[in-house]
Amino acid sequence: MSAAATFYVTTPIYYVNDKPHIGHAYTTLACDVLARFKRLDGFDVRFLTGTDEHGQKVEKSAEAAGMTPLALADLNSANFRDLAGVLGCSNDDFIRTTEPRHLAACQALWTRLVEKGDIYLGAYEGWYSVRDEAFYAEDELIKGPGDSRLAPTGAPVDWVKEPSYFFRLSAWQDRLLKWYEDNPDCVAPASRRNEVMSFVKGGLQDLSVSRTSFKWGIPVPGDGAHIMYVWLDALTNYITALGYPDTSGDFARYWPNALHMVGKDIVRFHAVYWPAFLMAADLAPPRRVFAHGWWTNEGQKISKSVGNVIDPLTLIETYGLDQVRYFLLREVPFGNDGDFSHRAMIQRINSELANDLGNLVQRTLSMIAKNCDGRVPPHVDYAEMTEDDWTLLDNSRDLINSVRPAIDRQAFHDALEAIWIIIRSANVYIDRQAPWKLRKTDQIRMETVLYVLAESIRNLALLLSPFMPTSADKILDQLGVSADRRDFASLGAGQSLTSGVELPAPQGVFPRFVEEAAG
Repeated sequence: MSAAATFYVTTPIYYVNDKPHIGHAYTTLACDVLARFKRLDGFDVRFLTGTDEHGQKVEKSAEAAGMTPLALADLNSANFRDLAGVLGCSNDDFIRTTEPRHLAACQALWTRLVEKGDIYLGAYEGWYSVRDEAFYAEDELIKGPGDSRLAPTGAPVDWVKEPSYFFRLSAWQDRLLKWYEDNPDCVAPASRRNEVMSFVKGGLQDLSVSRTSFKWGIPVPGDGAHIMYVWLDALTNYITALGYPDTSGDFARYWPNALHMVGKDIVRFHAVYWPAFLMAADLAPPRRVFAHGWWTNEGQKISKSVGNVIDPLTLIETYGLDQVRYFLLREVPFGNDGDFSHRAMIQRINSELANDLGNLVQRTLSMIAKNCDGRVPPHVDYAEMTEDDWTLLDNSRDLINSVRPAIDRQAFHDALEAIWIIIRSANVYIDRQAPWKLRKTDQIRMETVLYVLAESIRNLALLLSPFMPTSADKILDQLGVSADRRDFASLGAGQSLTSGVELPAPQGVFPRFVEEAAG
């Protein structure tokens, strides 16, 4: 038997100067859905998340809080580790850039880049944003109050002059453009690919990759006066976790199928600098970088100063984990910006989860419990099944062929819509067939209709499992599906429900959300 195909999915590592917010939850959930889907589809998956803990911003924040940088990193890294747990994430590893394995990987990559002639010592003079941990050219800045300048993100910038090592980014312009052209899916969505290509075509300057004005970072090998630029440090986490500098083992196994999921604000680091670092070290670039959009809150840009940051833990407490997982990946096409509103959240929960899916499952299982002695309907005659029966059954069994390509495009919204088309058609089918009426006139026909519904729900629940694992498991439990038959190899006719199997008493899976009355 041949080895399973591999899949490596990463979140950006989250900066420990932040508290977890909806943006962090969104990226992590998207990666979790991908990892779960691929595992169920027979892939050998590695899913990585973690925290980025070095840099001037952390050093300054720690000083202001009267803490050491490591103490602050320990505290805030734990918040992100806890968030992954609360979100029900299935990550295989959680990396911190303060770990010894990461220091070893960063210094090995640096040494390799020096050996290849792509790092040299010079002096940096220019604009730097501590908040963004990024350098900006004069023509990228925007006007601030009075005569001040700001980064394009709105962050303050300072004029910095200090000795610095540089990476020869300018030498990689043509090779980067060739990589984008030869691999049209390496940066997605298309709008981000166009943005990245336009930036590279505009000309690349050599990149300052060390600092001497602060100490909280990874020392440059052989020159302790310098620490590595935080982005060279941070990006290396993706290969640290695969054992680099050892390029056999996990690195050889997973790296060829690496997908980095990032927010659109850091696409340049992942789709320009990172591939150039890797190619310069004779390593392959990632297979794909996907940059998703940002969330606003009830139409307003999310901002700490405005006080409208959305806490994912509060959302989960209010609405339920699977409801939040569903909403975030259903509400907007992945890659676009999205607006969070409580009204939209409640609408999705009540109309799609409670009414469409929850009602379908509850009606079907309650009728089986009441009219089939609590067993999978026993007298199913496939020869007597109608075109209406086969249409629903075949569509549910073939649904993987619509969902899989959508997942491979990171089009979570399209994948869920494909599933919901079948859920809606199942509701139309149950109303049209009216098994509650058949109970009085044709018991065997009623059992066939209920079997078609139960088997269709089984296929739907399997495909919903990556999105809403707890709820999908509750549905599959009520259908008597054993734990070893809950992967995608079990979809379709080969693993159909067995007639006559005793089922547990049905229980509702998706309650309606009722807002508490004011006062």
